[in-house]
Amino acid sequence: MATFLYRLGRGAFRRRGLVALLWVALLFAAGFGAASAAAPTSGSFSIPGSEAQKAFDLLDERFPGMAADGATARIVIKAPEGAKVTDPGPKAEVQKIVAGLKSGPGAAEVSSVADPYEAQAVSQDGSTAYISAKYKVSGMELKDDTREALKDSGEGAKAAGLNVQIGGDALMAAPETGSGEIIGIAVAAIVLVITFGSLIAAGLPLLTAIIGVGIGVSSITALANVLDLGNTTATLATMIGLAVGIDYALFIVSRYRVELAEGRERDEAAGRAVGTAGSAVVFAGLTVVIALVGLAVVNLPMLTKMGFAAAGTVVIAVLVALTLVPAILAFAGKRVLPAGEKSRLFGKGKPAGAEKKANGGTRWARFVLRRPVMVLLAGVIGLGVIAVPASKLEMGLPDDGAQPVSTTQRQAYDLLSDGFGPGFNGPLMVVVDGDKAVADTTVDRIKGLDGVVAVTPPTLNEAGDAAVITVIPKDRPSSVHTEDLVHEIRDGSGDDVLVTGATAMNIDFSQKMNDALLPYLALVVGLAFLLLMLVFRSVLVPLKAALGFLLSVVAALGAVVAVFQWGWLGSVFGVEQTGPIMSMMPIFMVGVVFGLAMDYEVFLVTRMREAYVHGERPGQAVVTGFQYSARVVVAAAVIMIAVFSGFIGASEQMVKMIGFGLAVAVFFDAFVVRMAIVPAVLALLGHKAWWLPKWLDRLLPNVDVEGESLRKHLERSADSPEGPDKDRELVNA
Repeated sequence: MATFLYRLGRGAFRRRGLVALLWVALLFAAGFGAASAAAPTSGSFSIPGSEAQKAFDLLDERFPGMAADGATARIVIKAPEGAKVTDPGPKAEVQKIVAGLKSGPGAAEVSSVADPYEAQAVSQDGSTAYISAKYKVSGMELKDDTREALKDSGEGAKAAGLNVQIGGDALMAAPETGSGEIIGIAVAAIVLVITFGSLIAAGLPLLTAIIGVGIGVSSITALANVLDLGNTTATLATMIGLAVGIDYALFIVSRYRVELAEGRERDEAAGRAVGTAGSAVVFAGLTVVIALVGLAVVNLPMLTKMGFAAAGTVVIAVLVALTLVPAILAFAGKRVLPAGEKSRLFGKGKPAGAEKKANGGTRWARFVLRRPVMVLLAGVIGLGVIAVPASKLEMGLPDDGAQPVSTTQRQAYDLLSDGFGPGFNGPLMVVVDGDKAVADTTVDRIKGLDGVVAVTPPTLNEAGDAAVITVIPKDRPSSVHTEDLVHEIRDGSGDDVLVTGATAMNIDFSQKMNDALLPYLALVVGLAFLLLMLVFRSVLVPLKAALGFLLSVVAALGAVVAVFQWGWLGSVFGVEQTGPIMSMMPIFMVGVVFGLAMDYEVFLVTRMREAYVHGERPGQAVVTGFQYSARVVVAAAVIMIAVFSGFIGASEQMVKMIGFGLAVAVFFDAFVVRMAIVPAVLALLGHKAWWLPKWLDRLLPNVDVEGESLRKHLERSADSPEGPDKDRELVNA
């Protein structure tokens, strides 16, 4: 592989114009496709095999149109203190809102509007009422005029002294990341400038990463409606694509500069950089792709599509690093080097090979080698303490109650809770596959359960062979008591009674996530273990990598629980409402963080393996690995943390939580596990770290990430009559 990548990198360097043109053409093609495509929707949501999904399927069959995915809105009206919504004045204002929704702007997209006085949607004390409106399309597909008309529908009532707030998904909009994402990229730029000491070298990883993400996200946008990808897929692909795109380019550029410092010609330096660091990029990218594609094991279409889309962006980032980066290095010339290095490397000043002062990575590695037990214990105990809150993890899906208190959706949620009870925001829909007698029996049984406030009479379909019953729980939708009520209704019923609705779907989704976590973890860690065994020709190094990852991800989950569930430092991170951790958060964090954690493992330990293979003792190999890779790994980690932290400012609670979780996980994994625990363990293991049974060594193919075969190939090429030009002819062929 190293030899192939060497030729690929040098070929891209020499044919820089063609390579750059192809990537720019691909960017424009993807951009044109995205601009021509319809705006992405929120994406369909289904949980194959769950009871809630079976109920929705039955609704589609027996009640055509009832289970449609059209947006819904609840306009909640509360009368002033001392007045009632049933009084003539407030009642007239409420009916104006109803009339405006039926016949005013945007009415063409409205399928139904329920008058609260006819639908018995007035609270017992008469202080609060709500209007239910249903639309023909989803919230993301609503026209802007329709959404604005909904927002303005209560302005007249507000002027009359009524409190009008709007809930439901009709006001759904694409998540906004705010300025945080821009700040994250700016921090990444500063880190790159400090790392390279050159504006050109710093700008190159940013430029190539943006091109790669632009192609990936534009492709996702172009295919969003065709593949039903949903509106959050592009945001997550951007988050991951930016981080890995910058990092992969960073490692190629860094190795290129090292090769130049050793006196190589520029095209030769580019080839060797791609042949060595590029091999690490390929395998690091493969671990990320395995982790993301492995999300398919959960058997949730939404999560599977999200994982495949993000994996596609990672593949593009790898290809950009292997081809576009060396091409742009050819255009940049000497400008990728700091000012002093330019003169030294090209014949002036201090010789390039002169001995240099030990850098920070070297000094840190020597410190760890002197005190490996102390460093190992400090890292493990520290992460263990932070991981403790993870034992109290509660999972669920956010609703309007998790929105910031300043939003109209949250205020509508609170008004409904105050006027009708907390459970009114999460009604349960019970679907009965039977006639009226079966439905009446079901109603009587549910009324006798604890935790039930109200049960509506059954609504039969035209054929009279199915019914729908609405159950209002006593507790809020995300409450454990509501979950217990759902299970109680299901356990006491036969196969002809199914519970669904948003609350039941959330419960089933969380259960699905719990059931899939261990199989997913085993699949991803197992495949990555085999991949790392190929890379490092060792059993203990991949095992140490996997255990270190588990420690960092559990610690990150502990931090997420402390901030988003318990509210510790919540105000610092913009958490206005605490609550359960999103059901998909643990499994998504496992997938993404595992791939990213293996990046650092591959980049850092590959250089140690390279030194060990070339004859250095285990301890010295650790020092050499840190000497050449620590600075770049630290820079890569800071960049990833900056990019992920930028998403903490997002308006969407899911994106905010994932951004925080990934940033914290990268911090723990890079600075505690890879930079402290890894060298400490390798120091304690010595030669045993690189042990591989002889029978297994014979079975495993040699992928040569450390470039030993490339080194021998170049030595043979230099000694042959054709000399190094032989490879040039192969490149030009």
